[in-house]
Amino acid sequence: MAKAGPRAGGIATRRAESGEVKAALVAAAIDALREAGFAGASAREIASRTGYSQALVFYHFGSVNELLLAALDEVSARRMVAYRELLEHAGSVTALGESARSIFIEDLDAGYVRVLIEMITGAHSVPGLGEQVAERLRPWRELAEEAIRPVLRRSAAARLLPPAEAGHAIVAGFLGLELLASLDGDRATAIAVFDRFRSLAKILDVLGGLRLPVGGRDGT
Repeated sequence: MAKAGPRAGGIATRRAESGEVKAALVAAAIDALREAGFAGASAREIASRTGYSQALVFYHFGSVNELLLAALDEVSARRMVAYRELLEHAGSVTALGESARSIFIEDLDAGYVRVLIEMITGAHSVPGLGEQVAERLRPWRELAEEAIRPVLRRSAAARLLPPAEAGHAIVAGFLGLELLASLDGDRATAIAVFDRFRSLAKILDVLGGLRLPVGGRDGT
């Protein structure tokens, strides 16, 4: 029994070290996608950014593509927190638009959009990868649907535009703006779209009937 303590401690230490290695590889994969692109995000490139052997990529993740998907998951998790905070604190359509504009700029500044762009690009050349990337977009469509449902519920547009379809359109539009802004470097045009929406949102809030309750939900 005297040896049980050290053995347990050794296992805990190895698990902690394993977690650190995996986290470092994921962080390096994010940087590699942003700076070298999908084609350049090889096991060698990613490992060189951590100082670890590239064999650890395959030991912990099985393949480079699985590591890159883990990198996309990490970026999505970070942004999901920000977007959920947007929903929780937006008390009006105007506030929702303002928050979306801020997060849009943050996404571009941090290079998060580039990670998604590279994964979408790579998905076209790797069988099965496209389905996995698409699956990771599903929570975003659900989040957009959650955001738009209370708004549509107070509008006659609800009969013409189901929340699920509206959520899909919002994600597609948001991604489209981010992709274009990232590719051609023209942020001004994309931001102008948000500014135009802000003007429209103010009118909607003044007219009433489309006002969101604090917390982004109507409580019904």
